[in-house]
Amino acid sequence: MKRLAAILFLYLVTLLPAGSVAATVPAQQLVMETTAEMLSLIEAEREKIKARPVYIYELVEGVILPHFDFERMGRLVLGKHWRKANKVQREQFIKEFSFLLVRTYATAMMDYSGQKVIYLPFREGKDKSEAIVRTEIDQKGGLPIPIDYSLHLKNGEWKVYDVKIDAVSLVMNYRTTFSGEIRKLKGIDGLIAKLQKRNQEARDGA
Repeated sequence: MKRLAAILFLYLVTLLPAGSVAATVPAQQLVMETTAEMLSLIEAEREKIKARPVYIYELVEGVILPHFDFERMGRLVLGKHWRKANKVQREQFIKEFSFLLVRTYATAMMDYSGQKVIYLPFREGKDKSEAIVRTEIDQKGGLPIPIDYSLHLKNGEWKVYDVKIDAVSLVMNYRTTFSGEIRKLKGIDGLIAKLQKRNQEARDGA
C-alpha cells in the first residue's frame, strides 16, 4: 500500500486549483485544466527544493491543504474514535494527519518522471453535490493504475475527501492502520503524539 500511496500523492495535486474556482466548474474539467499548470509549478521549483529540501513541504501545504476536507476525512478515518475524541483531540489529529499527507505527497513528487494521466469518461451521479473523477496512470511496460478521486461540494467549493487506487480506499486504509495504532498506543493521544514526532522530524530534515 505504501507504493500505491506514493503513486496517489504524485497526482493528487492535479485536482487542486492554484486559486479560487467556482463550484459551477465541473469536477473533471477542474482536474484537467489544473494538471498542466501544477506540474509546471513543480518543475519550476525543483532547484529551490534541491537547495532546501524542506521547502517542498511549504510548497505542497500552500497548494493542497485548502482544497481537502480534512474534517470529513478525519471522521471517516477515525470512525468510532472520532466520536469519542474531544474538540482539542480532533483539531490536533487533523493538523498532524494533514501534514502526514503533505509528507507522503512530497516524497512521491521528488520521483516524478512525467507519467501520463488518462481521464476516463465522467459520469454524473444523482447527487449533484458529489463527484468521482476517474483516471488512470499510464505505466510504461505495465498495466495502467486506476485512481478514482471522491469530491463533494462544501461552502460552494469542491473538496477532496477520499481517493481509491486499484479500488483500495485511502481513507479506509488509514482507518485500519490508525485503529491498530490507537489500540497499541492506548488511545488517540498516543497516535497524535506519534504523528507529531514523525512530522517534526520531517520538518527538521531528519
